[in-house]
Parts: sequence; C-alpha cells; structure tokens
Amino acid sequence: MTDGQSTAEAGHYGKEVRSDLHVSVEPRDGGGLELNLESRVQLYYGEAILAQTRQVLASLGVKHAKIAIHDEGALPFVIAARLEAAAKRAALAAGKNALPDPASPAAPPTARDRLRRSRLYLPGSEPKYFINAGLHGPDAIILDLEDSVHHAEKDAARILVRNALRALDFGACERMVRINQLPLGLQDLAEIIPETPDVVLVPKVERPEQVGEVDRVIHELKSRHGIDRPIWIMPILESATGVENAFAIAAVSPLVCSVTIGLEDYTADLGVAKTAEGRESLYARTRLVNAARAAGVQAIDSVFGDVGDMDGLRRWGQGSRALGFEGMGCIHPAQIRVIHHAFAPSPVEVEKALKIVAAFEEAQQRGLAVVSLGSKMIDPPVVERARKLVARARQMGELSPP
Repeated sequence: MTDGQSTAEAGHYGKEVRSDLHVSVEPRDGGGLELNLESRVQLYYGEAILAQTRQVLASLGVKHAKIAIHDEGALPFVIAARLEAAAKRAALAAGKNALPDPASPAAPPTARDRLRRSRLYLPGSEPKYFINAGLHGPDAIILDLEDSVHHAEKDAARILVRNALRALDFGACERMVRINQLPLGLQDLAEIIPETPDVVLVPKVERPEQVGEVDRVIHELKSRHGIDRPIWIMPILESATGVENAFAIAAVSPLVCSVTIGLEDYTADLGVAKTAEGRESLYARTRLVNAARAAGVQAIDSVFGDVGDMDGLRRWGQGSRALGFEGMGCIHPAQIRVIHHAFAPSPVEVEKALKIVAAFEEAQQRGLAVVSLGSKMIDPPVVERARKLVARARQMGELSPP
C-alpha cells in the first residue's frame, strides 16, 4: 500500500437503511481495480452498479484500489456521491468530481418574492428523504448541511447534496440549501453553487458582513461557472445580536429574498425555555417582521417542533400570519397542509377584500375622492391591504385569476 494512504469509507448500510449504500476504498500501488458488490437488487441491477462504479472511478482517476460496496437500493446520483466521498477520504481523486447526469430540463429560476409558505427540511446525509420530497407539496425543500449532519459527515453530505441538486427533479418546489455556519459554509458554497440552488440559507447570522461575504462568494462562483440565473440568500437570525441587527442584515444585499429566525438557538442564547405559545420570542419575531418589511423582503417564521401537535401548529401558523410572517419551516411532511391552511386568507377575508377593491375602483371611475362600503369609509391604506390580500389569495390558488 502507498505510504500515507489507508482504507476509507462513506455511506451507510443495514436493515434500517434505504436508498443508500456503503463503500470502502483501499488504495493500492498496482493491480488495477478489485470490485466486490453486495446489493439488495443485485440480480436486477448488479451489473449496472458495477459498470457505474468503474465509470465513476475512471472519472476520479482511481486506477488501483480494492472497492467493497454494500448497496441498499441507492440511485445513481447516490452511488456516485458515496464513491467520490470515499475516494477523497482515501487521499485519492483530489480536485476531481464524479458528476451524475443532470435532470432534464433544468428547473427555471425562482422569483425573489415567490410563495414561501412552507419549507421542508431534509437531512443532507440521508438520500432516502430526497427522492419523493416534492410529492408532499411544500413550497420549498431545504437540503440541510448544518444541524442535521454530524460533523464527521459534512464532506460526504455536501457531495451528496450537490449530486441531488444536479440529478433530481423536485417538481414545483423551490430548491434551498442550508449551508454550515461560516467559514465552513464557504466550502459548501464551492460545491453547491455550480448546481444552481434557488436559495442559500445562511445560519447564525449576526452581522451584515457575513451575508456580504456569502454574496461575494456566490458572485465569484457564478462568474467562474458561467451562471446567469439568480441565487437568493435567506439569512437565519439565531441570537439576540442577530435580531438587533435584523434590518442591516436584511438590507445588505439585493440577493436577500427573505429573513428567518431559528428559535431553538435564539431561546438558548436568551437562556429561556421555548414554549408552544412563543411569548419568549414575540419581541424577536415582531422585530424581524418589521425589519424585513422595511428592507422590502419576506419574513419567514421558524419551525414548530412538535410534529404530533397539529392543533398547536395551526395556532402557531395563524398567529405567525397575524404578526406579518409569510411562511414558516417544517420538519415533517404532515405539517405542510396545516401550514398552508394557516397562512391562507379565509373566504370571509377574501370576499371583504374583493368588495373593498371593487368599491374603490368604482369610485375612481366616477371621479370620487371619498370611498365608502356600507357604513364605513375606506382610505388608501385599507385599499392597499385589500389588494395585497387578493393578490396573495390568487398566488395561493385560493382565488381564480381576474
């Protein structure tokens, strides 16, 4: 064996593992490649897995090694990611990638002010959650490289997430990636930006300069790779300092589309318990909404952590909307429908808003300066609020286009 090289592993296998595989790579000085495969689907796909393994190793420049694979039904993008991670951990394939075939056609870029009621978090080291995520109907999926990934798996997770962005069709979902806290997150950007995620979530932001650094790196990587579509930034405020700097953070870059808050870390910073009522975070959440509105970006609320409490989730979502938030995160597909319902205007609200807009437009056509609806006078701010509600109802599909 070559000095300085040793066997390296990546991925997972076992009875509880799905859509993944485990690979070990033992570098050798010569003798070519020795491949050993165990797979749940070996009878049907064994030869295809071995063929892809040879192709991936060739693209990584690995010529002499013993490779052992335990497959649990992994798709090609996962196979490529696990092989690349193991090869790089074995001090092979430095500076080389094994990119899967891209999804065709590529998803169009998303608008800065698109609908973001729900964002479903997916652990970046668990491919079994990626494949059908879009079928649950969230407005966005978040491929998470931060809290849900063990520190020893950060390198393998960013390769897996990169391949997922390239190879998977997430349907109508906006594709988000939560990178790690800076400076580690800059390594994540180098891997994922070439595959054009729609939004990059930046955790634990406390100063506008941190967002400015992410903005600068995104621009550099887009220029280097010839990318001309927008890639938005969503800072996550998770401390008292971050909340106090909310407006400066929200306004620092035109790439910022929205700001959100992480209440677990925020309440830990305050040294208080996080409750289902949220009294301890009311100041921070209202300040974030005000800062976001002043900066012209969306305010997005935190997740509701109790997956079994749907009534609590509904109340939280309705209260969140009442504060001015436009959406929130979710950690389980079962939460999505409840969140969408909580953030939708009620039929009574929509009907009232339509009447206000119609009355105002009729008055304008008649040249009247004063607008009334029933016994109430309607001033311009009320009309503007009604127009926004109608537009949002149409955006959510709650109201037919005019």
